[in-house]
Amino acid sequence: MKLQLYVPDGRYEPWIEGFAEALPEAQCLKWEESQGEAADYAVVWRPPVAMLRGRQDLRAVFNLGAGVDGILRLRDEDPDALPAGVPIVRLDDAGMAAQMAEYVTAAVLRYFRKLDAYDAQERAGTWKFLKPHRRADFTIGVMGIGTLGAHIARTLAGFGFPVRGWSRSAKAVDGVESFHGEDGQRAFLDGLHVLVNVLPLTAETEDIIDTGLLYRLARGAYVINVARGPHLVEDDLLAAVREGQIAGATLDVFRTEPLPADHPFWQEPRITITPHISALTLREDSIAQIAGKIRALAEGKPIAGVVDLQRGY
Repeated sequence: MKLQLYVPDGRYEPWIEGFAEALPEAQCLKWEESQGEAADYAVVWRPPVAMLRGRQDLRAVFNLGAGVDGILRLRDEDPDALPAGVPIVRLDDAGMAAQMAEYVTAAVLRYFRKLDAYDAQERAGTWKFLKPHRRADFTIGVMGIGTLGAHIARTLAGFGFPVRGWSRSAKAVDGVESFHGEDGQRAFLDGLHVLVNVLPLTAETEDIIDTGLLYRLARGAYVINVARGPHLVEDDLLAAVREGQIAGATLDVFRTEPLPADHPFWQEPRITITPHISALTLREDSIAQIAGKIRALAEGKPIAGVVDLQRGY
C-alpha cells in the first residue's frame, strides 16, 4: 500500500513517522519526490492541481482538515482537476471540536462579561461599574451545526445561554433551537447578540456575512468567524462596527492570510485578530483517524467524512 503525501510547509517527516507507526503496512511518499508514481491514497492539505488531475490509481483522497475548500477550489479553476469517481474524505473532528469550542467560548464570555470595556477602563485609570448583559436575553446563533458547530452550540448552551443553530438542512442538537434553509435564516438571525460562523465555504456561503445579514442582528451584536475568510465581506463589517450596529468581532480567518500589515482590521481596536489558530490539526489524532478509515476501506466498510461534491462539504 502506498500513501502519497502533500503538506505545503514541506514538514513531511512527522507525518511519515506517524503513519509508519499507525499504518506500518503502508509506504509513505512525498509528492515532490514521487510525481508520476502510482499510489493507493493521497493525504493532502491544499494540494497543487498536478497532484490530482487525471489520476486513475487513487482509491481515496484524504484531506488534513475538516474544511475541503482547499481541494474543491481546484475544481473551480479546472472542471477536470479532481480524479473522477474518487472519494474526497475530510477529517470528522480529530480534536478540533474541543479546541474550537474553547476559542469561541472565550470570545463569547469576553464580550458577555464586557472584559474589553473593563480593559479600556483599566488603561484609562477608570474605576466604573458597567451594567451587565442579561443572560436570558443574550441569544447566540451558530451558523453551521455540523460536527464542529454542534459541539460549539452545546458548549455554549451549557453556560445557560439561549442558543440557536442554523444549517442548510434540518438538524437537531440538544439544548439548541434549530433553524434551516433560506426560510429559516431570517428567524435565526433576528435579534441575535452573538453570531458564530462555522459554515463550510461553498459558492452559496461565500460573502454570506454582509451588510444585509449584519443589520438583522441586534444592535450592538458581536461577530465571531472561525470558518473561512471569504464568508465575510470585510468592508461591510468595518462599516457596521464604525456605525455601531456591530459592537466588535473576533476573527480567526481572513481572505488573505497572513493578514497584510496595511489591512484596516489592524487599526480597529474593536476587532480582535488571531492567526488561524482556533482549531489546529492534531497530527496524532488525524493520522489515527485516517489510518482507521484506510483499514475500513480495505475491508469494504463504509466510512464517515466522505464529501458530497455537489454540496461542497
